[in-house]
Amino acid sequence: MKYLQKFKGKKENLPQKTSIKEILFAGIGGFIAIALIAYITRSSDNLLIMGSFGASCVLLFAYPKSPFSQPRNVIFGHLFSTLIGLIFLNLFGYEWWSIAFALASAIIIMLLTRTVHPPAGSNPIIVFLLGADFDYLIFPSLTGSVILVLVALFYINLNKEKSYPEYWY
Repeated sequence: MKYLQKFKGKKENLPQKTSIKEILFAGIGGFIAIALIAYITRSSDNLLIMGSFGASCVLLFAYPKSPFSQPRNVIFGHLFSTLIGLIFLNLFGYEWWSIAFALASAIIIMLLTRTVHPPAGSNPIIVFLLGADFDYLIFPSLTGSVILVLVALFYINLNKEKSYPEYWY
């Protein structure tokens, strides 16, 4: 019965409301980052965008102080998770268990390397769904995540009250 009691939660308060100014700042940052990646994708015929980048923007621009938002986490989280997805897809093919092992391995590697970036957890699944090849590691995973971090560096630091990143390594 104690187990089911945990489902009630701890009755903690909701997080503080975010100011309209902060909300708009985060939304504009996400717009700029994804617009740039989408534009480069369209104009260069290189795939630079993937679904997990939207979630990365939420972290980068709404919670830039989070450990999950730091450059090493964004870049290496995407890189490692994509690589693991590619390895599992190529070694074992599209199997229900290989997708599950790829995701579990990505979680383990991100924790071991202290590069946890939750949006990157979807990368192994994206790799399997697309049937991606190893080029996907560079375009879009690495290139796109570097662009996201660069946009965050320039955009967030325009705000006199903010500073990004908290750390690099």
